[in-house]
Amino acid sequence: MTSVPAIETRFFAFESDFVDSLRCIPMIVRYKLDTCRVKLQLSDWAKFNYDEKDLLAEMPCHTDLEIEIYTDYLNELVWKYTNTAPSLLKNLDPAWVNAHVPAEVHERTQEWNCPVISASQWTQLNVLERFALVKLSRSGHEGRNFPRALAEFGLATAC
Repeated sequence: MTSVPAIETRFFAFESDFVDSLRCIPMIVRYKLDTCRVKLQLSDWAKFNYDEKDLLAEMPCHTDLEIEIYTDYLNELVWKYTNTAPSLLKNLDPAWVNAHVPAEVHERTQEWNCPVISASQWTQLNVLERFALVKLSRSGHEGRNFPRALAEFGLATAC
């Protein structure tokens, strides 16, 4: 049986510029997408109505059954709007579950001249916070949210 850490639905303050409309995929949904190993295109997300997006944020996705239900619902939505199935993630590297700060997060703190995150600070963050920092440190993400996330998580006052 698979089980990922149960986390409450939470929207971060650094996501505040889009959470009201859900025009972008919030971290809580991205976490659940990774749990299901589904790669959802932003263009597909944009086709969902607000209630569908909100339900994807609120639905549990922790146990095998919840993951299956979540994946089925997501597949139904994508099919409804695109007549295609979403693609699957080939490799899932859940660096956020490790006890050490991932290299990509360390590199991003250096790029922004932010304080180094210690292993102790890293392990004190919850899974969703660690997930967010890993995702924000990867290429293709708006860099401005990385220092905002560090400040929100109490890891830096200003970078």
